[in-house]
Amino acid sequence: MKIAITSGKGGTGKTTVSTGLFQILTKYMKYNVQLLDCDVEEPDCSIFIKASKTASYPSTISIPKIDVEKCSFCGKCKSACAFNAIVMFPTANFIEVSADMCHGCGACTYVCPNNAIQEQDEEIGQITHFDYFAKDEFIEGRMKVGKALQTRVIRETIKHAKEDCIILFDSPPGTSCPVVATVSSADFVIMVTEPTPFGLHDLKLMVETVKQLNKKHGIVVNKAGLDYKPLYDYIHQNNITLMGEIPFSKTLAGAYSRGEIIAETSKEVTEIFRDIIIKILNGIAI
Repeated sequence: MKIAITSGKGGTGKTTVSTGLFQILTKYMKYNVQLLDCDVEEPDCSIFIKASKTASYPSTISIPKIDVEKCSFCGKCKSACAFNAIVMFPTANFIEVSADMCHGCGACTYVCPNNAIQEQDEEIGQITHFDYFAKDEFIEGRMKVGKALQTRVIRETIKHAKEDCIILFDSPPGTSCPVVATVSSADFVIMVTEPTPFGLHDLKLMVETVKQLNKKHGIVVNKAGLDYKPLYDYIHQNNITLMGEIPFSKTLAGAYSRGEIIAETSKEVTEIFRDIIIKILNGIAI
C-alpha cells in the first residue's frame, strides 16, 4: 500500500503526521515500512527521523548545448521547444538554451537537422538513503538550491521505493504539479488540515485535486480543539472520513520544536496515530 500525506497549505502538520505514522508502523506495529520525503524544496523528515545516512545519488537533467558553428539557424529546435527555453537571434549569430526553463525533453535534439545539439547532464538535486530500523527505510529527495523542476526530483525519489512494504509519501504542500506527481503514485491520500479559515480554504482545493485524481482519501485535523465549526461542517457535508484529530497542545508543540516525534509523547497520541493506521488498513475511507 502507498499512502500520501498531503496538505493544501504549509504548516498544517503534514510532516508531523508522516513521521508519526512511520514511527508507529515500524516501531510498535512491526510493519515493513518505507518513508519517502517528497517535499524536495524543503525536506524536513530527517529532523525527526534520526537515521543513518548510507548513500546519496545525484538527480540530473539533460541540458542541450548548441554548437553555433554547426547551427544553420533554421529555427526547428525553437519551434519544437514547448517551454520557450531556446533564445535565437539569427542576425546576431546567437542561439542558446536557458537551463532554468529547459525540461530536458530532448525534442530540440531530435529535430535538429545539423546534429548541432549535444546533451549534457546537470545536477538539480540529491536522492539520499537512510537506514533506520532496517535498510533504506527512509529516502529523502532534495532540490539543489537555485534549481527548478522539483517534479523530476520527486519522480526520481519515488523510483527508489521498495516493492514489498507500506510506502509513506511526505508530499509537498499545495495543489500544484509537485503534489500531483507525488499523489499520483498513491493508493490512499491523507489530507492534513487545521481548524482555521486558511486551513479550510486550502483543504477544499486539496479535496478537489484528490477527487480529480480518483484517489481514496481521508482527513486528519491537526491542532484540534480550536472549535472552528465550518471545517467540521464541510467534512460532514462532503461525507469525507475524519481519520483522526491531533490535539492543540503546548506539550506537543514543545516536543515538535525539539525535533521529537509527537506520536510518542503520550499513550493518548500514540493511540490516535494507531487508529488512523487501522482505519486505512481496514479500508474505512471513501
